[in-house]
Amino acid sequence: MKILMVFVLDNLLGNLYQKMLTMRFIIILLFLPLKGITQLSYETIKMPKSVEETSGLELFGDYLITHNDSGDKPKLYTINQKGEKIMEIELNQLKNIDWEDITADSENFYIADTGNNYATRENLKIYILDKDFFLKGTISIRYEAQTTFSREPKNEFDAEALAVIGDRLVLFSKNRKTLKSEIYSFPKIAGDYILTPKAVINSDALITAADYYHEKDLVALTGYNFKGEQFFYTIRDFVKNGFDKIKLERYLIPIKPAQIEAVKIIDEDEFWLSSESEKNGKPRLFRFKLKSE
Repeated sequence: MKILMVFVLDNLLGNLYQKMLTMRFIIILLFLPLKGITQLSYETIKMPKSVEETSGLELFGDYLITHNDSGDKPKLYTINQKGEKIMEIELNQLKNIDWEDITADSENFYIADTGNNYATRENLKIYILDKDFFLKGTISIRYEAQTTFSREPKNEFDAEALAVIGDRLVLFSKNRKTLKSEIYSFPKIAGDYILTPKAVINSDALITAADYYHEKDLVALTGYNFKGEQFFYTIRDFVKNGFDKIKLERYLIPIKPAQIEAVKIIDEDEFWLSSESEKNGKPRLFRFKLKSE
């Protein structure tokens, strides 16, 4: 959905970009077609440098869990709502080739080792962990449409966004060829699965994170385009409408520089997001609110 107008409420003069980096709380009015005025507000919270490649968010009691993608050991990090690191959880029975998301249900955590930037991987996995972080099983996936594994920078076989929806896992692709996202669905039990898309959404961006809120049948996504613009998406009535009636709503996130790669739904109007560190900065946690007026 295209944004027609953005107003930043700022009663200070000076460089707007610098103010956006230093203000702790900013309010933006987004005029969206057919939706009237939507108010988007966010709070910025610094995260520890040890999670500079933060690429997933999940709840763990009163804390959040995050992890780095490729380049880190197989670890989870718990942080409080102030962005302070509480502890590190080493998972030595796992490998972190390119962890891209984490999701959970009442019994298990699911870690998506599905990063595939150049379409060369033949070992894409989702690890199943119990709530004490012991490995219970592994899901192996491959794409039916992928017949070769030669290096291809612009490909449709990367995926960074995973959510639990009922008794299944739903994976959203990061398609560098089309800037659309294929949606894959498969059982959340250990096994080998060959994936074919259930639907395709016109995200006009590279999808980087997903979450699902069962109580409101709500999917939240994040993404960015090649210009570095960051986007937030909602899909309401996801299960009710089915794959053939997906209604995607898109919001511009007015934060630069950033690379937002994680989302966790708090409720239908409030969300946690996190961004990797950019240009020698620190990783950041954002608390977003949406409110239609």
